[in-house]
Amino acid sequence: MTTYPDKPLRTPLLVTISVWQALFLREANTRLSSGRGSTVWLLGEPILHTVIMLLLFTFLRVKVVGGIDVLAWLIIGLTFFKVFKNPGTQGQNAISANKVLFTYRQVKPVDTVLVRVFLEGFLVLLVILIIASAAIGLFNVALWPDDMGMVVLAFFGLWLMGLGYALITSVAIDLIPELGKIFNIMMTPLYMGSGAIIPLSGISEPYRSWLMYNPMAHGLEVARAGVSSSYHVILGTNIAYLYECALVAIFFGLALHLRFQTKLLTQ
Repeated sequence: MTTYPDKPLRTPLLVTISVWQALFLREANTRLSSGRGSTVWLLGEPILHTVIMLLLFTFLRVKVVGGIDVLAWLIIGLTFFKVFKNPGTQGQNAISANKVLFTYRQVKPVDTVLVRVFLEGFLVLLVILIIASAAIGLFNVALWPDDMGMVVLAFFGLWLMGLGYALITSVAIDLIPELGKIFNIMMTPLYMGSGAIIPLSGISEPYRSWLMYNPMAHGLEVARAGVSSSYHVILGTNIAYLYECALVAIFFGLALHLRFQTKLLTQ
């Protein structure tokens, strides 16, 4: 009688990695092949916003903000805010977009959020590199970092904040779909109050201190300081605050996924 060796069982870690790989390929294909418009808009949106704001600052005769060129200031603010925004807003819809996959017991709702947030972070990184390279090569904008470590810290902190935001809102929206509209509205004050397009240094106290409760403001300030050592960082900027907020949001989001996993799978 011929005997065959037993096939080695895959560990839970290997199963999870396989699930993430499959989800990543699916998400990337969906994100990039949904039409030329969506792919072009990834790059076109921050460029368009930068041009509009640059025209406004030019009209106001503002050439320098915080000790650096206004164009460099705008590019850093607009692109780095997207490090939080894109993973956060795309990740919040990951569960509803992948409901059909939950028939496979290996796929959990949290997997879809994690993979989508990772993909969006990767795409935003590519956008930043393309825009920065074009600005340096074509317009001689001073965007080569003086302190790469600070720039990386800011990028990763903002991405983690987007992850925490996505983990929390994805559960909330799946349980109460109407909350999606509220979260989308909330993104506007977060954007305006982050210092992405409005210099917080020009806002008087105590209002500036109130705006500094926005963790994204700290990330953008550190990113600008990393690019240019001559940038005048707002008093009270603390990269640790961004990471603390991000870790609290991630912990709370994972707790929500664990608590409502069964409902998310069956609803």
